[in-house]
Amino acid sequence: MMIPVFAIGCAVLGAVLASFAGVIAERMHTGESFAHGRSRCNSCNRTLTARDLVPVVSWVVSKGRCRTCMARIPYGYTLSEATLALLFFMSALVIPVAHLPYFLAALFFLAIVVLYDLRHTIVPLPPTYLLIAASVLFAYVSAPDFHALMSVFLTACCIALGFFFMHVLSKGRWMGLGDTPVAFALSLLAAPYAVAGLLFSFWIGAVIGIGILVATPKGHRMGIEVPFIPFLAAGYLLAFFTQWNPLPF
Repeated sequence: MMIPVFAIGCAVLGAVLASFAGVIAERMHTGESFAHGRSRCNSCNRTLTARDLVPVVSWVVSKGRCRTCMARIPYGYTLSEATLALLFFMSALVIPVAHLPYFLAALFFLAIVVLYDLRHTIVPLPPTYLLIAASVLFAYVSAPDFHALMSVFLTACCIALGFFFMHVLSKGRWMGLGDTPVAFALSLLAAPYAVAGLLFSFWIGAVIGIGILVATPKGHRMGIEVPFIPFLAAGYLLAFFTQWNPLPF
C-alpha cells in the first residue's frame, strides 16, 4: 500500500518539476531569469496566480484557455507535465528507493533538454552536463559490480562515438553534435537495454519523420528540421521501462 502512495507522490513531484523545466527551457538564453519573475500569459501578459499554475489541473479546469483573454494555452505545457508525472510514477515502482533520486534527477534534466530542443532545435549544454552527471551517478550506484559498470560505460561510449562519427562524416547533416552527449547519458540510464533503446529511437524517428513529410506540402519540405533528442528520449525510456529487447543479444 505504501509503494503506490509513494509513487503517486513522485508523480505529483514530476508534474511540478515539469512545469519548472518548461519555464527554464522557455527562458534559457533570453536574459530572463527562471529563478525570479512571475509567469505571465503570453497573449495578454497577465501575471498568473497559483490558481493558474497547478500542473495539469489548471489547464483542464480552464479548458485550455487563459481566464482573462480566453487565448488558447498551448497543450505542450500540460503534455510535458503529464508525461514527466507518468515517468516519475513508473520510476518509483521499478527502481530501488536508494537509486531513485539519481534517476529522477536525470529525467528532470532530460525534460529541460527535450523541451529546449523542441523549441529551438538546439541541444542546451548546461542541462546536458547535469544530465550526464546524474546518469553517471545512477549507473554507478545501480551496477552490481565493477565489471558490469565497465560494460555499461563501454557500451555508452561506443554508442556516443557512433553519433559523433555520424556528425563528422555527414558534416552535421545527419546528426547534430549535441546528440552525442545525450545518447551517452541515455545509454547509461537504460543499461542493459541501451542498444535496444537506440534501435527504438531510430524507429520512432523514422515513423514520425515520414509522417511529417507526408503531412507537409511538397513545396515546403526543403529545410525542415526535426529535433532528434525527443526520439532518443522516447526510444531509450521505452526500452528501459518495457525491458523489451528485439535483438537476439
